Amino acid sequence: TSPQNNRDPSRSFNQFHGGRGATMAPAAKEFYEDQKNLNKLCNFLRSTDGPAVREAIMMDKRVYYIKGEKLVNFMVEPKKGTKWPKELPRFSSRPEAITVCKELCNIQYIHRSEKVAKGELEVARVRDFDESAYFTWIYEGDMTNKNLMTTALIIGFLCCTCFPIWPNFLKVFVWYMSVSLLIFIFFLVTLRALVFLFVWIIGYEMWFLPNLFDESLGFCESFVPVISCEKTKDGQLMYRVGVFVAFFSFCYWAVTQPSEFDGFVKGQGDFIKDLYAGTLLSDISQKDKENIDKPKMPSLEDLLKKLDSEDEEEKELSEEEAAEALLNSLVEDSEDIDDEEE
Repeated sequence: TSPQNNRDPSRSFNQFHGGRGATMAPAAKEFYEDQKNLNKLCNFLRSTDGPAVREAIMMDKRVYYIKGEKLVNFMVEPKKGTKWPKELPRFSSRPEAITVCKELCNIQYIHRSEKVAKGELEVARVRDFDESAYFTWIYEGDMTNKNLMTTALIIGFLCCTCFPIWPNFLKVFVWYMSVSLLIFIFFLVTLRALVFLFVWIIGYEMWFLPNLFDESLGFCESFVPVISCEKTKDGQLMYRVGVFVAFFSFCYWAVTQPSEFDGFVKGQGDFIKDLYAGTLLSDISQKDKENIDKPKMPSLEDLLKKLDSEDEEEKELSEEEAAEALLNSLVEDSEDIDDEEE
């Protein structure tokens, strides 16, 4: 157990702030004297709903830091749209928030840092809380979910590496799931693009799940909002007209050339059927399909054939070298005879 967990939080809180004229309301003061409640507050501050933090390197480790003023501002007046937990009392004044921040420094949940270079910090010698200083988070919160996710990731990785020894029904299940997910993503992306195109032509930009592919957001946040709609910027009228003409031309071609378009649709349907049926590799024998994920080890017969072919190649090369040497000797003899006659 770390020293900060063995310390009596209410005692440290009173010793640290006794006689300093803390003006925190009695209910909030008693609430945050309990370290469990401080942990709840820190869990909220470290969550995605908490104040924005920056990344830096300190002692060869990646850390997250925030300026003291921004931390106090968030605790007193959270940013718009923030859902403050109902079980946590709100701070009515800056002195109340500063009092709790000083306690966080005292129990080493945050520590004061100094910038030494761009994106690099070092521990400051002064440990007191100051709104103009930078503070690095030491508190990591409840690690249960992270540990469970790490364990699940390791187990999933091991299962993937053991794919060749999976039973056949599991391989078929994974195949169907992969194909279904691929088709679903393709149609989802196509649907989003078509909806955007239709609405953009009439002068609005509407996206279905606009944050779906935003890598900076979490899983749940990627599906919020469901729809976003804004008026297009000025100067795009000619582009919208051009896209409308091109789309109308494509529709006209699809209607007037039914044989070609129907063939295209039929080909896509056959492709999807082949995906699910596993018949895309129709030119491979059934035995090769069943053994497609097994390691390819040459048999003894194949090795002997390979050795015989190498011997034959060496024999052919030796015969060619002998003929070439004989030809060279004949040429040299003829040159010697010519020299003697001269």
